[in-house]
Amino acid sequence: MIEGIALDAYGTLYDVYSVERKCEEAYPGSGVNISRLWRQKQLEYSWLRTLMDRYETFWHVTEDALRYTLAELGLAANEGKIEALMASYLELEMYPEVVEALKRFGRRKKAILTNGNLEMIEPLVRRTELDRHLDACLSADETGSFKTRPDVYQLAVDRLGIAKERMLFVSSNGWDVAGAKAFGFTVGWINRRGLPPEELGVRADYTVSNLLELAERVVDA
Repeated sequence: MIEGIALDAYGTLYDVYSVERKCEEAYPGSGVNISRLWRQKQLEYSWLRTLMDRYETFWHVTEDALRYTLAELGLAANEGKIEALMASYLELEMYPEVVEALKRFGRRKKAILTNGNLEMIEPLVRRTELDRHLDACLSADETGSFKTRPDVYQLAVDRLGIAKERMLFVSSNGWDVAGAKAFGFTVGWINRRGLPPEELGVRADYTVSNLLELAERVVDA
């Protein structure tokens, strides 16, 4: 029986590609390319820093990824523009079904479990008033590493006081789904883009197109 819900934030609750508009304003004609490559390098740098044991906060990683992106695309790294684009991570758009889905999960304990440091995620959660529906915001920053390290997933077990076998972990990221399943969580994959599962020897317990669909399946299970 599911007693607690741990949710990834970026790409799962919040649309990381909603930065595209500000990218386009800053660099006309390059908004799509910037937003896509920026996200790709952000993830790559989190994994590489974990493997190299050279941790920096996710905010730092995100800025490094942006600077690389601009360099690869041959765009001037204007400091004012970088500051404005970084600020867009504090103003990401929340997916429209999120609040209703969290309500549908009922009185189960619910927490965000994100790579983002608290200085990054808490302002976003407050701005979107999602804090009204959560018991905690948990950051990989506490461990000095990033997902898919098992000690990051353990944060949800420790802070919510629920055994991992009775936790549902939710993510839109296939690599995160694999990491959480390998850790021992029941896992829901929000497969918004209709992607194939990662070939890492594990599969999500639920695969759905949005968070509300997952909540309804879990409640009815």
